[in-house]
Amino acid sequence: MTNLVLLIADQFRAQCVEPDGDPVPTPHLDALASRGVRCESALSSYPVCSPHRAMLISGQTPQENGVHLNVNSATAASGVGLRSDAESWAAVMAAHGMATGWIGKWHLEPPTAEDEIWGEGRRDDGKVWDAFSPPERRFGFSSWYSYGCCDDHLRPHYWATDSGREDRIDVEQWSAEHETDRAIEFLDEHGEGPFALAVSWNPPHPPFEQLPHGIHEQFAGRGEELLVRPNVTEEIRAEAAQVAPQYFTAVHEIDQQVGRIVEALSQRGLTENTLVVFTSDHGTQLGSHGRLDKNVPFEESMRIPLIIGGPSHLAPGRCSALIGSLDMAPTLLGLVGLAESIPARMVGEDLSPEILSHAAADPGSVVPFFHDEAAPDGLQQRGLRTPTHLWVLSARRGEVWSTCHDLVADPFQLHPLKDPALDRALTARARELFSRLEMPWPVLDNYSPSPVEV
Repeated sequence: MTNLVLLIADQFRAQCVEPDGDPVPTPHLDALASRGVRCESALSSYPVCSPHRAMLISGQTPQENGVHLNVNSATAASGVGLRSDAESWAAVMAAHGMATGWIGKWHLEPPTAEDEIWGEGRRDDGKVWDAFSPPERRFGFSSWYSYGCCDDHLRPHYWATDSGREDRIDVEQWSAEHETDRAIEFLDEHGEGPFALAVSWNPPHPPFEQLPHGIHEQFAGRGEELLVRPNVTEEIRAEAAQVAPQYFTAVHEIDQQVGRIVEALSQRGLTENTLVVFTSDHGTQLGSHGRLDKNVPFEESMRIPLIIGGPSHLAPGRCSALIGSLDMAPTLLGLVGLAESIPARMVGEDLSPEILSHAAADPGSVVPFFHDEAAPDGLQQRGLRTPTHLWVLSARRGEVWSTCHDLVADPFQLHPLKDPALDRALTARARELFSRLEMPWPVLDNYSPSPVEV
């Protein structure tokens, strides 16, 4: 079996590591990609923290794994949280003798009343987001240094493997740097292998201004110049220009942590038997389409980096196969040599053969898109992403509408299509997809696409 180091940087969009993308240098990630495979079409099917993370861990749909909304005290009251019977890739790897570890942000544990006391506390929105995960709810990760959801990058806290809820460890160090320190300690303890380590950094997730050394000089005062995407709208440009230097500084700092881990593997003679996988849970709009955040069906939110590097036998190249949130768990198992042990409940595909062979996108492939809101009359969406199009069906307060973009002719999604024939075809494909995933949605079942004019 091959060792695994999975690196997850929250809210790190794919455009940050693309040659024609955002103007931010990422030399260590570029070096990793030059020695491995850059997956050009990796997607967050539900571009917000908890739902993607739950699919990444379990390979199950949001309705099956229990996480169809972000996990906090309000949603936990209605049962949102990773279900205890979820089969994780970590549990499979542990069963095959791999030492497993999770370091950093988790955001899958439903907060209890005690978490308001021992965790981050109640936020201004009235919700508790942070939570202690007891040992029986660590889903196969035997080494643990983590927290639920705490957005204090400069004063983070953690619970260790043997910690009780009241044994919180408080730290005064930029969280990503501290977690990288702990990751290197894990390599020292378990380097004889086999091992699987996940390092889940919270930056560049907000608060953007919480940086280890302030705004980097190459970004300071250049907010307008950094907004290179033509779909940044004027009404939010000034706010986005203020945030952009902070965001790209955090991206640059995360790249430095990637370099530290790659160097640590090299110094310990682990490079030749360790896959390093870098990814994110979702991207960020950063002013595109009038938004600063995520959780919308736009490329800036949905597209995530997926770079796989490590052993010299890994042939460098690019893979354009579609890879969605549901595919991550089985693909990780395939990459480390455990394809035969993928649980049947993981509904995604093992795309490790496509990655290793640098496969092009299959024209018939699809990745689902999900979005729910907790309010009874909140927006609900289901959709699909093909290699060329994004189609989304939306419902709110009795109104139902579809939106479609041609991502080849219109990569910045500036011109929604009005094509009844295409709407009908993609509606049929969506029904087939969600039927296969056993995710019935009456809105989709009852939707009548516009008739084709003759």
